Amino acid sequence: MTLNETIDRLRAAHLMVRDAHEWDALSADLRSAYEANDEDRIEQLQQPFVQSWRTVTHYVLRDTFDAAGIAVTEPAHPWGIATLTTNGSSREPLLCLADQTFGQGSSVAAMNAPHLLTFAETMTYYTECLTPLFEHAREDQAHNAR
Repeated sequence: MTLNETIDRLRAAHLMVRDAHEWDALSADLRSAYEANDEDRIEQLQQPFVQSWRTVTHYVLRDTFDAAGIAVTEPAHPWGIATLTTNGSSREPLLCLADQTFGQGSSVAAMNAPHLLTFAETMTYYTECLTPLFEHAREDQAHNAR
């Protein structure tokens, strides 16, 4: 399985669950809830949003990642999709910018809220996480062929 094939399957699987506009709307709704310091709305939206991404990666894409030689385990970051590992190298795609906040609004919750990514940004970040894993696997295959 090539990197491009994996990315194509990754994108298609997530778009089967929701189209890009729906993913973006969920991100925007969650961002608004953080900005309004609406704990009930955050609780209502956050877990299903994160879990949708994780479920697609862990279950729908299991065969795709297996074919690519990538193990999928639970993420360490609360906004992580999964920990992806091959040949001792790991990456964790996130649904937000790591260690950044919205910076808008006056409440502590809004200031400490993650800057959630759009669907396109998430897919770009996911691709950036997968690329070194495929490069590492290719190097390992070349080394074993010698």
